[in-house]
Formats: sequence, C-alpha cells, structure tokens
Amino acid sequence: MARKLRTFQTSLGFHDLAIAAPSMKAALEAWGAGSNLFHQGIAREADDPEVIEAAMAKPGIVLKRPAGSNGRFSEHAAVPSRSAADDVADKPRRKAAKPDKQPSRRPSEEAARKAAASYEKEQARREAQRRREEEVSAKARERREQAVAKAQSALEEARQEHEARAAAIEAERAAVNARAEAEDERWMKQKAKLIDALRRARES
Repeated sequence: MARKLRTFQTSLGFHDLAIAAPSMKAALEAWGAGSNLFHQGIAREADDPEVIEAAMAKPGIVLKRPAGSNGRFSEHAAVPSRSAADDVADKPRRKAAKPDKQPSRRPSEEAARKAAASYEKEQARREAQRRREEEVSAKARERREQAVAKAQSALEEARQEHEARAAAIEAERAAVNARAEAEDERWMKQKAKLIDALRRARES
C-alpha cells in the first residue's frame, strides 16, 4: 500500500527545494543531503498551500525556485541573478516569521492517494533507471576486465617468448665461450711447442 505523502522544504545553494515524499529520510535522499537538514533547522515540513499543491502535483520529484524568492516551484528553476542574490544577502538575517494562519488547502484523501501512487511510480522509474545504469556499468566493467586480461595474456606470452630466446642465445654464448677457451688452450700448447722448437733450432 502506498504510504501517505508529506511535503518538505529546504534551501540549498542558489535554490529553495521542495518535494512530496513519505518521510524526512526520503526527502533528504532525494535532495542528496549529506547531513540531517531537519535536525539542523534548515529543512522543515511545508505549510504553504501553494508549495504543498505544487509538490503533490509531482510527487517524488525535487522542485526548485531561486533561493529567497516567492516564485512557484518547478522542476527547472533559473539561478537567481547576481543583483537578486546580493539583495537577499544584504537583508539582515532573522528567524522566519510564522505565516499567518490561513485556510489550509491540504489535498483531499483521493488526491493524497493519487499523489502517493504517483510517488511510488516515480520511485519505481528511478529504480529501473538505476538498474539500467548498473547494467551498463557492469557491461563496461566486464569489457574492461576482458581487455585487461587479454593485454596481460599477450604480455605474459611475449615475456615467455623473450625468455626462451634469451635462454637460447645464452646457451649459444656459453658454447662459443667454451670453444674459445678450448682454442686458447690448444694455441697455448702449440705455441709452447713451437717456441721450444725455435729455441732448439737456434742453439743447434
């Protein structure tokens, strides 16, 4: 059964934000808040009928308006101009006055049920989109891992081939060195005999 929705409001950066959600936790998650803005006094449950009406018309979707303005909330709000931002910054900070009591325009039970159902539908859409993005990410990761494994295999194969060739060259070098040593030894013996023969010839 779809949970009853409430409208929450906060101000982050250049925008005021509003959302119709079943809980404060859901609102914080939708806003991408890294801390509990409600405990900090930065967020609250909305009591402005126009804000509630706008949020309930698009449950589960973060609505925006330029920070400090009284405009209507919408999915895409322009960043306030520098002059407007300066005007807001120049105004002395004070606690927000409690709004004058006015007839509440809380949604009817039927409207609340429709809004809750729309919220669940929006959540399901977001979850499906998240799963699609995860599938795309998983496929990209799999392709990357396959490419890495292929490159590593090629590197290992080339290394083994190099080591085999280097071993063959080393064996040839060892054989050449052995022949060179044998030749040096043969020559030294022959040279000694020839020198001895030359000496005897001179003495005769």
